[in-house]
Amino acid sequence: MTQDSGWPPLREELRGIAPYGAPQLDVPVQLNTNESPYGPSAETVADVAAAVAEVAGGLNRYPDRDFTELSRALAAYLTPDAGGNVIGPEMVWAANGSNEVMLHLLQAFGGPGRTALSFAPTYSMYPEYARDTHTGWAVGHRNEDFGLDLERARRLVTEQRPALVLLPSPNNPTGTALPHEAIGVLCEAAGDGLVVIDEAYAEFRRAGVPSALELLGEHRNLVVTRTMSKAFAMAGTRLGYLAARPEIVEGLRVVRLPYHLSSVTQAVALAGLRHAPELLGYVDRLRSERDELVAWLRAQGHEVADSDANFVLFGRFADRHAVWQALLDRGVLIRETGPDGWLRVSVGTPEEMAAFREALTAAVGAPRTRAQEQGR
Repeated sequence: MTQDSGWPPLREELRGIAPYGAPQLDVPVQLNTNESPYGPSAETVADVAAAVAEVAGGLNRYPDRDFTELSRALAAYLTPDAGGNVIGPEMVWAANGSNEVMLHLLQAFGGPGRTALSFAPTYSMYPEYARDTHTGWAVGHRNEDFGLDLERARRLVTEQRPALVLLPSPNNPTGTALPHEAIGVLCEAAGDGLVVIDEAYAEFRRAGVPSALELLGEHRNLVVTRTMSKAFAMAGTRLGYLAARPEIVEGLRVVRLPYHLSSVTQAVALAGLRHAPELLGYVDRLRSERDELVAWLRAQGHEVADSDANFVLFGRFADRHAVWQALLDRGVLIRETGPDGWLRVSVGTPEEMAAFREALTAAVGAPRTRAQEQGR
């Protein structure tokens, strides 16, 4: 008896599609998912364990559906970045990673007959959020330096009238940040549509680069998302969050699953916020390591995108997969993502960066500079 090729009855647009995910390989140097290379201290681990133990006795009861204490703590954490604005707990939404936060936004404000828009190259999950919520997908394109042509972007938003504009800042996979001017122009162009600034890597931005949180008071349609996965070194916690007008947050309550944030997740996230100075203490070290890496790659003759994140996009390679594989063969895992010819490497410890530099040099040598190629 032969199995019907149409079974199981998967949605037609999902047939043959591989699930999203970076490779998870057991190699000595893992620099492909932009995690922090620094784990929490013994003191933080003990506080997390105590917090989990405290809620464990009540696991027979559902968690606080509105994560009241966590909302207050997240609002207090965000307010110093808001340029004098006060972010209240009623402006905060949290979920299981910023991925679920984004999905909630598309569920509530996207859907059939509506469109989400972004500018490539950008985070590869965005079109998947649109697909999964039956939201139309429109894409513009960035400049050669991965910045936005602001007038061209404004025209596209005006023409498309998207329900949501999704823009990471710093952008993934390029690392480039958006100026305030661009955010303001796109908020105006979007009309009633939401402009979602995805600040998953915001804590790593260079000095003088402001957060979009500063503009929340000026644009009712602005949403700023964050995560505890990167700078807080809590990728395993799966806690993402956003700040927006209370009316937007109320819309998200409609689409969330019941009791979507477990008691354990809330307790662990609160413990992380209590230890924010320690956990964020590695950010300056990673920034410095990133800037040294950018300088070294450029000195070797590689093209490198300016980065305000904890990763660096570099190239260009005629066969980037061969370079990726050559690094993997030497025990260094980076990410094959972004535009053709480019690779992305997360910033790790000094020892990991030394291993990366050694492996890259062995894999490709020192690329010829443009001047050398022109015979000068």
